[in-house]
Amino acid sequence: MKNTYHVAVIVGSLRHGSHSRQLAHALAEFAPNPLKLDLVEIGHLPHYNQDFDESPPTSFVEFRERIRSADAVLFVTPEYNRSVPGVLKNALDIGSRPYGQSAWDGKPGAVVSTSIGPLGGFGANHHLRQSLVCLNVPTMAQPEAYIGAVAQLFDANGKLTDERTRDALPKFMQAFAKWVVAHARR
Repeated sequence: MKNTYHVAVIVGSLRHGSHSRQLAHALAEFAPNPLKLDLVEIGHLPHYNQDFDESPPTSFVEFRERIRSADAVLFVTPEYNRSVPGVLKNALDIGSRPYGQSAWDGKPGAVVSTSIGPLGGFGANHHLRQSLVCLNVPTMAQPEAYIGAVAQLFDANGKLTDERTRDALPKFMQAFAKWVVAHARR
């Protein structure tokens, strides 16, 4: 077993103070050894265009390398219209190209979805999982993480204050650590 497994954390919301970003920071706080979580930004990436495959922008090259160098990926996303935000889908597409050279290939993953409503981003969670199957990202099935009423879980400083969620997230991260250790390429 490796001493440390590097996990690329992809947040599907660009807003600096987004609830998904706040949740990603809380997940990092609860990450057990041997996981080390690193946020990989996606807001600066231009829209994917196949014309870039032969001469990709520097941002594409750097993003793909960050994903390739990670041992696993953790997606934290809000739900937009029963799906993931377009910026997250764009990042998936950029990382998967050029065809046959996907940076995502074989990386164990997990999905945490959020919504301000009670369903916790169920639609986004499952829509993202559908894409991850195609990208060959073995995604942890249990425990699932649908975080509803997310706007009520943090204080004004972005600190997670909801006790039920504070109790659940460490259990999720423990399960994810076992998933990563069992499925990461050595």
